[in-house]
Amino acid sequence: MHTLTDRRRHDREILALAVPAFGALVAEPLFLMADSAIVGHLGTAQLAGLGVASAALTTVTGLFIFLAYATTAAVARRIGAGDRRAAIQQGIDGIWLSLILSAVMVALTLALAPEAATALGASPTAAPYAVTYLRISALGVPAMLLVMAATGVLRGLQDTRTPLVVAVAGFGANLLLNVGLVYGANLGVAGSAWGTVLAQTGMAAAYVAVVVRGARREGAGLRPNVEGIKACARTGGPLLVRTLSLRVVLLIATAVAAHLGDAEVAAHQITMTVWIFVAFAMDAIAIAGQAIIGRYLGAADVPGTRAATRRMIEWGVGSGVLLGLLMVLARPLYIPLFTSDPAVQQQLSTVLLLAALTQPAGGLVFVLDGVLMGAGDGGYLAWAMFGTLVCFAPAALAVLLLNGGLLGLWWAMNLFMLVRAAFLALRARTGKWLVTGAVRA
Repeated sequence: MHTLTDRRRHDREILALAVPAFGALVAEPLFLMADSAIVGHLGTAQLAGLGVASAALTTVTGLFIFLAYATTAAVARRIGAGDRRAAIQQGIDGIWLSLILSAVMVALTLALAPEAATALGASPTAAPYAVTYLRISALGVPAMLLVMAATGVLRGLQDTRTPLVVAVAGFGANLLLNVGLVYGANLGVAGSAWGTVLAQTGMAAAYVAVVVRGARREGAGLRPNVEGIKACARTGGPLLVRTLSLRVVLLIATAVAAHLGDAEVAAHQITMTVWIFVAFAMDAIAIAGQAIIGRYLGAADVPGTRAATRRMIEWGVGSGVLLGLLMVLARPLYIPLFTSDPAVQQQLSTVLLLAALTQPAGGLVFVLDGVLMGAGDGGYLAWAMFGTLVCFAPAALAVLLLNGGLLGLWWAMNLFMLVRAAFLALRARTGKWLVTGAVRA
């Protein structure tokens, strides 16, 4: 029986983790929103170049979001089982894995920046800006991946306040550096990239200090452990497939928009920025879900797991309704912040309305995604996202064949969210993800 007392207890638990997580999560899209607003006033070609570069860069770094997600779940399980030292040690192994992976990604990004811009359909006027932004931003990849891994450690330890403090400081630094370098130093798009790299490096340094202090306090080792690093890689493998499928969806969307024209890709970039901002806001509940579900399952509390899941679904759908309405009603306030181009503004007004329609379904998606990640159900998440990609790709490509324009593309994006919601809801009902213990077998 899900009593009023139970609901209040779960509400307190969810809010204690989700509210600080919200602030930390929105820092990433705020970085992009600040960059878009600052670069947007340089010109449409510059904003289009930033849009293409951002899609490529977020793909490079976003592929490894499992460094945060898998670490959160694994650390939380050990916390639930009462072994704090092993929990932190698990997190240290994840941080070492992030540094190894980042070395490879820096080299690839520097070498393949022009090819990436071309593959994503950047026009001749936008491509040089995309390449410049990509190559400079590649230098910040190690900091970005380290931040992911360290954030996962703290979330698993049920600490979302420290990531909030670091994220707020990082966003403030990013904003000041971007304004100063883009306009004060007259570096244009390059200044925006350098500002973000410097801010992310400072955030990484802060996280390292916090994790090292915690490791020393609990007696956990700081040196790389080959077996531990391999175990982290195996755990993250299915989530890598899941995230790769998601990134392919977003890349297809950007490529289709780029082939529609500079005004369309600029409008798509701004719409996607707002959409991701709202998604990250709802993902705060999912982050709470990862930490809470991992801890409950680590403590072998299946009834508590089910009750917390039900309550988080209620929170997720309700948040989606409110955020969708806010997206629609606040359009006259935020559209002028991104662009002064009338053609882009006209496209935005309608497309943002369309993007708001599936936000309630999005709330369900993010909550269940977090719940299943917290349970370590990466295998199903990988297959579900791949299945969603299979449904989305033909719909998106049909936009070009049928001249559906930007509105057609965002109808395809709505299809993507609805199919994804169906896959996750089906799994949640089966209960096959309810595996208990300090380590998921």
